[in-house]
Amino acid sequence: MNVFLTGATGHIGAAVLPALISAGHSVTALVRSPEKAAAVRAAGAEVAIGDIQDHDLVRRLAAGAEAVIATASPGDATSSAVETAFAEAVLDGLRPGATFLRTGGVWVHGSAPDVTEQTPRNAPALVAWREELDSRVLTAAGIRSILIEPGTVYGNGLGIPALVFAGERVGDPAALRLVGPGTQHWTSVHVDDLAELYVAALEQAESGSVYLGVNGESVTVRELGEAASRRLGLDGRVVAEDAAALVERLGGFGEALLLDQQATGEKARRELGWKPSRRSLLEEFAAGGYDPS
Repeated sequence: MNVFLTGATGHIGAAVLPALISAGHSVTALVRSPEKAAAVRAAGAEVAIGDIQDHDLVRRLAAGAEAVIATASPGDATSSAVETAFAEAVLDGLRPGATFLRTGGVWVHGSAPDVTEQTPRNAPALVAWREELDSRVLTAAGIRSILIEPGTVYGNGLGIPALVFAGERVGDPAALRLVGPGTQHWTSVHVDDLAELYVAALEQAESGSVYLGVNGESVTVRELGEAASRRLGLDGRVVAEDAAALVERLGGFGEALLLDQQATGEKARRELGWKPSRRSLLEEFAAGGYDPS
């Protein structure tokens, strides 16, 4: 399949690109600089240099593709406007019957002990805007639309888990300050397993499908903190951070990090034959995957 991919040099997209190539798909990646273009070409993709906010370019690239996979986002206060405008440009450009696979996030479902794709949305303010856009694309006429909602994405020392190692050292003997109280569960997925889910969904999913991208491991932040503390030579010592202090420190992002979520990702296994196999986030910590360089 001829795929137009955004975010090909980001954490998720950089794993999706080789997974698509390995599965026999041809890829045109939109990147913002010649330096990033070189890396994408080396992976076997064609390159378009530009920005997801160049809507004329986005429409042209979407029109020439059989599928669009969107993994790029500003990740800041502009995300709602930028992602919405990008999606509208894609919908304007896509030919009838083409595929639009977007990246959402499990946070939209709020805190729950067993999050599934059907869990009612209860999003924190940071991502509350996603509901309208997700619905708009999933119900778009004439195309095949798919939404993947990843959990906490880890691997290659990148992503949210790095925050655990960056915690302040406090007390004597020193202990690692947790991200929040530590009782909250983070449901997670290795980026390479997630990339395989994108390929499986591209090849098999029905229009309107939503899949959680989670591997079934939902550990507490305290467990993660203790593992990080051991790697940092602090003998597993940790101290909780008051929830209000986390929100004061990180704002809406802090509110999202306080969500207590557990999920299995069973639907993707059952419908797509997805088999996440990489080591868990705790195993990644224990193996040194997030040790400071």
